[in-house]
Amino acid sequence: MAHIVGFIIAAMISAAVGGARAQQTGDAQRGLALAREACAECHAVIKASGRSPNANAPTFEAVAKIPGMTSMALSTALQTSHRTMPNVVIKGDDRVDVIAYILSLKDSD
Repeated sequence: MAHIVGFIIAAMISAAVGGARAQQTGDAQRGLALAREACAECHAVIKASGRSPNANAPTFEAVAKIPGMTSMALSTALQTSHRTMPNVVIKGDDRVDVIAYILSLKDSD
C-alpha cells in the first residue's frame, strides 16, 4: 500500500512540476538573439529574410505557422536529432526562449 501512495504522490508532484514548466513563456527577444547565433546559418530566423540560406531548411515563420504547432511540439523537435539537421543542442531556458521567439512569428503578417 505504501508503494501505491508513494507512486501517486510522486506522480502528482511530477504533474505539478511539468505543468508549471509547460506554462513558461520564455523571452522571445532573447530567443531571437540565440536563434541568430545557433540557427541562422541554415534557417531564415527573421521574417523579412525571405528564404532560408539552406533551401532544405524551413524558415522559422513557416515552422511557426504549421497547423497545430505548439511549444511542446517545438520542444520535442529541438531535443530530437534529424537526418537533415546538425545535432544542435539548445538546453533549458535557452530552448524555452527560442521556442517563444518561433511562436511569436505565428501571428505576424
